[in-house]
Amino acid sequence: MVLSEELSDEEIARAIQNGKIDQYKIILDRYQAKIIRYTRKFIYNEHDLDDAVQEIFIRAYENIQSYNSKKKFSPWVFRLAHNHIVNILRKRKFWISVDWDTFFPHKISRENPANDYANREQKTLVEKSLKQLPTKYREPIYLKVFEELSLSEIADILQIPIGTVGVRIYRAKMLLKTILTDNGYKKNY
Repeated sequence: MVLSEELSDEEIARAIQNGKIDQYKIILDRYQAKIIRYTRKFIYNEHDLDDAVQEIFIRAYENIQSYNSKKKFSPWVFRLAHNHIVNILRKRKFWISVDWDTFFPHKISRENPANDYANREQKTLVEKSLKQLPTKYREPIYLKVFEELSLSEIADILQIPIGTVGVRIYRAKMLLKTILTDNGYKKNY
């Protein structure tokens, strides 16, 4: 007997489609932290963030029948998240600032106070630079670097051609390099 936790996301989604709604908890457990990190890039207020994430998972549950279980599940759920976030931001007519920890979730070393100070300075500089990056470049680079999605998966999520994804990631890297250099970051890229 195979435990539900050992099944792929696609197999679990298929089980949910076939009426095993208790399996949705596994999807929630697997994707909640990822969707929170992704959403936090655009929605900084914790209350709004919680509401948005909850609504994303409600929509995923309500629309699970539209999911094609022959395709990967992660691009499908990220596409739902993307669409919901875009709708929220369109209503507000502005993009919300980025939270540093969603982009760079590593911990700052506390072993050496000099390193700690340098890391804080670097963190502030990169955060300032990321905020200057246009959203159309920020989103694909986040999905590639932090969610480790393929270019084709990102293309599915953003509903743009795969070549456009590659171009946007390349431009994001070049823009970040320029912005960081302009802001005084001296590290070799």
